[in-house]
Amino acid sequence: MTNSRSIFSGLIATIFFALCLTACNKDKEKQAVISTEYGDITILLYNSTPKHRDNFIKLVEDGFYNDLLFHRIIDEFMIQGGDPDSKTAAAGVRLGLGGPGYEIDAEIGAPHLYGTVSAARTVNPAKRSSGSQFFIVTGPLQDDNELNVYERQKNIKYNEDQRKIYKEKGGYPALDMEYTVFGEVVSGMDVVEKIDKLEKDASDRPLKDVRMTIKMK
Repeated sequence: MTNSRSIFSGLIATIFFALCLTACNKDKEKQAVISTEYGDITILLYNSTPKHRDNFIKLVEDGFYNDLLFHRIIDEFMIQGGDPDSKTAAAGVRLGLGGPGYEIDAEIGAPHLYGTVSAARTVNPAKRSSGSQFFIVTGPLQDDNELNVYERQKNIKYNEDQRKIYKEKGGYPALDMEYTVFGEVVSGMDVVEKIDKLEKDASDRPLKDVRMTIKMK
């Protein structure tokens, strides 16, 4: 009887572990590594934006981003890349209109805190995102008065942690509720800052090409 109970308990434990492992793998957020000559940027992709997450993963696994440029940089705002036209673009050519031929439905919610990864887009009423272009937010420090104004304007409420990041690290709350944030940098913001401060032309394109490769971690 004791032996039967032991076997039964072991079987239940094995099944529970297998189910837990499946659930944990399902819920675990994926990470990707953006490599540049200035270093690596590791980003975490949010499960709360599954359309953007899955699209980004597919493009990465297809090698879509390899050798594309960070084609637009604005100090204390963001660095942007993912335009396929940038792969073979001559120096000085204005970029930012290319994509994979489709857009992604908006999944707007998370704020544009320092280090977040957001989908670029053209002006459209539904706020659909570019199929491939993204930007990493730097942004200046904010204060409570500024955040209060954005809360009223956008009918949103920042929690304590979000306010803390906006005030102590920075971000760009003017973009909140306008673009889909689908991830965040977990390491390599020093690399983002280096790229953010490079010399650029009148179209905000770096004078020296900054190429990327992206792989899933």
